[in-house]
Amino acid sequence: MAEADIGLIGLAVMGQNLVLNMNDHGYTVAVYNRTTSKVDEFLEGTAKGTRVIGTHSLQELIHSLKRPRRVMLMVKAGEPVDDFITQCLPYLEAGDIIIDGGNSLFTDTNRRCKELKDKGIIFIGTGISGGEEGARHGPSIMPGGNPDGWPHVKDIFQSISAKVDGEPCCDWVGDDGAGHYVKMVHNGIEYGDMQLISEAYYMLKQALKLNQKELYTVFANWNKGDLDSYLIEITSKIFDVNDTDGQPLVDKILDVAGQKGTGKWTVINALDLGMPLTLIGEAVFARCLSALKDERVEASQLLQGPEEKFEGNREEFINAIRQALYSSKIISYAQGFMLMQQAATDYEWKLNYGAIALMWRGGCIIRSQFLGKIKEAFNHNPKLKNLLLDSYFLKELQERQKGWRTVVAKSAELGIPAPCFSTALAFYDGYRTAQLPANLLQAQRDFFGAHTYERLDKPRGQYFHTDWAGTGGKVSSGSYNA
Repeated sequence: MAEADIGLIGLAVMGQNLVLNMNDHGYTVAVYNRTTSKVDEFLEGTAKGTRVIGTHSLQELIHSLKRPRRVMLMVKAGEPVDDFITQCLPYLEAGDIIIDGGNSLFTDTNRRCKELKDKGIIFIGTGISGGEEGARHGPSIMPGGNPDGWPHVKDIFQSISAKVDGEPCCDWVGDDGAGHYVKMVHNGIEYGDMQLISEAYYMLKQALKLNQKELYTVFANWNKGDLDSYLIEITSKIFDVNDTDGQPLVDKILDVAGQKGTGKWTVINALDLGMPLTLIGEAVFARCLSALKDERVEASQLLQGPEEKFEGNREEFINAIRQALYSSKIISYAQGFMLMQQAATDYEWKLNYGAIALMWRGGCIIRSQFLGKIKEAFNHNPKLKNLLLDSYFLKELQERQKGWRTVVAKSAELGIPAPCFSTALAFYDGYRTAQLPANLLQAQRDFFGAHTYERLDKPRGQYFHTDWAGTGGKVSSGSYNA
């Protein structure tokens, strides 16, 4: 007799914790893992005494589910998802639901939605953020795909998600790959946040020579104000941990950053859509640069930089770094929402940006007090073109940019790399500039390639070509406009 509310495939830590979370909220979950011994270990371990049902084949799993059957995949993105879908299909019937809760590329989710809809199966691509702790006690959940499936998973997802002011950090995002897309952008912003915090740490350490205890105090204090966030909180805690010899553990960690690809996906998509996602791009490239460890060690012995030392008021500069961090964070999120707005236009999605900010306020890695301000901005003006044009963010950037500029200038003077602080300020200055030097760039393109240009004194959409050197003709080239 079918008795399970939902089935879950993939018992790595995230999968196990989601199962336990669902069990805590009154749902009966059937589980399966390709290595079936892991099912038994789970039932004899953390799932002992729960309602969780262990199965040892996909057929057994699916036959244990109430109709419409809900099968959730928590497996590695890519081919494994397609493989499990193929293996499940013979046991499913029209109206059943497959949920992909991994970090899948949104274009794969687009494809799976269409292919499965043609077979009568409902597919939901669901972004889940919050790591192991979030999965166990309340993650941010971003479902999208075939909307026919939302009524059948809404109660489960909203029950197990994080809550902020009583509201679940989970809502329907949009059609096709919209849920995985929003999760991808979330991860890109996460890359930016982590790099910005790392740059703030490096300025404090290299310019001001703050010790471990002082670094802990600074970040703990920052977490009590407008920078209050999960990432600032865990950063302060990192500075409170010593190795077995009593020395700071963080100082013994190799400075080579890993990445799983979601940040790269975000930047590639931004290039495809012609969106200037400069900060997240620099955050990804900073990780790539960190990977060149051996070359950097060699270069450090050969390439010269400034020998200046910081001179000035330490407390004022610490506050300036805080201003730079907050200002750059605004730019990062503004760019992320710009990208989602363009995606909504290009992919014909109806995204609710205030709801997305709410989904990110709790449970996820980038959760912060700051996201409440973004929700307020879009609630006030759902058609807001850019967060930088909202009254709150306008005021914050105006009040903080002096400290921001001080930090970027000082980083150049001292030779301390701050790629995300710098590119954030460059974007801000570029965005607020009515006329950029792209007029010269267009003249150059027309000179060497007859790519044409528009004129300030003519309507948009009219294109002109000049025979700059007097040796060409009137023939012009086509142009790609991002």
